[in-house]
Amino acid sequence: MSYFDAASGAPLHPVARQALLASLDEGWADPARLYREGRKARMLLDAAREAVAEAVGCRADEVVFTSSGTRAVHTGVAGALAGRRRVGRHLIVSAVEHSSVLHSAEAFEAQGGAVSTVAVDRAGAVDPSAYAAALRQDTALACLQSANHEVGTVQPVGEVAEVCRAAGVPLLVDAAQSLGWGPVEGGWSLLAASAHKWGGPSGVGLLVVRKGVRFAAQGPLDERESGRAAGFENLPAIVAAAASLRAVRAEAAQEAVRLRELTERIRARVPELVPDVEVVGDAERRLPGIVTFSCLYVDGEALLHDLDREGFSVSSGSSCTSSTLTPSHVLKAMGVLSEGNVRVSLPPGVSAAEVQRFLDVLPGTVAGVREKLGAPAPATVVRAEELVVDSLGKRCPIPVIELAKVIGDVPVGGTVRVLSDDEAARLDIPAWCEMRGQEYVGEEPAERGTAYVVRRVS
Repeated sequence: MSYFDAASGAPLHPVARQALLASLDEGWADPARLYREGRKARMLLDAAREAVAEAVGCRADEVVFTSSGTRAVHTGVAGALAGRRRVGRHLIVSAVEHSSVLHSAEAFEAQGGAVSTVAVDRAGAVDPSAYAAALRQDTALACLQSANHEVGTVQPVGEVAEVCRAAGVPLLVDAAQSLGWGPVEGGWSLLAASAHKWGGPSGVGLLVVRKGVRFAAQGPLDERESGRAAGFENLPAIVAAAASLRAVRAEAAQEAVRLRELTERIRARVPELVPDVEVVGDAERRLPGIVTFSCLYVDGEALLHDLDREGFSVSSGSSCTSSTLTPSHVLKAMGVLSEGNVRVSLPPGVSAAEVQRFLDVLPGTVAGVREKLGAPAPATVVRAEELVVDSLGKRCPIPVIELAKVIGDVPVGGTVRVLSDDEAARLDIPAWCEMRGQEYVGEEPAERGTAYVVRRVS
């Protein structure tokens, strides 16, 4: 089985396994106690904190260990907002942040705070000037991920941090996807990360709060982790997380070159091997191991299941694979095709042979899914130079398939009106138009669902 979902969770690094087993014997006692076993545990905890601080590029007393990366984000956002309550109650986030940041923003908004969302371009990147424009006198905090978890695009954190610094606003960086590859550059104020993203054990998060940043931890507090993460530390997991971070950093430069070559091969070959594919994310400013593409006329869930049967573990941002039947907020914000979406995120050590086998298997797998979906005859009514396609009650990618089948039945200049009640159609129909050189006129309210109007131009 080829595991190609390292962006969700990297396999446990051998160094992490060794450190975990060793610290189970040495680090079981309470590090807050003064007897021998407690002192031994404290030494392990202090050494882990020093190692993480060195990797992050901060002071050891700025590092807090939490129970997860999500908890680190929630604690960091809430604490920074509370610490700057007198400044104001305005938060800035990007449209493609991890759900943990967006959930924090939703909770803040529910409590009466104001949230501004910065848009991204089609590659998934923010413009630093957009952050500058979003800043207000009452802005308490801004958040920006270092790199996107779904498409791999690296964000201009340094430039945004400088904009925020000039305005006196702290910047919280979600570095979960990038920290294993290197430190986050720029004058950020807070940072969050998660050990299972770089090959450490799950259940260990990092929160870094720079000295001088106003911070007021929320909720019940205790003496652990500077009062910012209550509860007994999971010392064996923390030691393993720190050891694996140091190990992957030592290997990062060489492994990044190798993984970039493999992902570039996928980016180049997939559009050649599979028709009607859009490769998404920035082609240059990107993480080494992530490549994402979307396939027209493909059910994302069916494609993932068939790839799993072929021995490949991949993930998807397609609405077809979610319980909400809405596309990934990242793909939606980028305005790219969401149907048949596949994210390949290669783990360190993956072989070129595995990647080649994926490329060999993919075309037939996509073709098989398209064949299974068939081409259901759309219900059409001719109105002069307009066709109405009734796709109500049909989920992605059927509305787009039916549009593609009938676009040639209207003359150049004629229109097709697609009736759909699937939220994904709002994203996928305009994306199809851009890929196929047709004009997306817009959407109109309909008696049921929405009418998406497309004009044939070629």
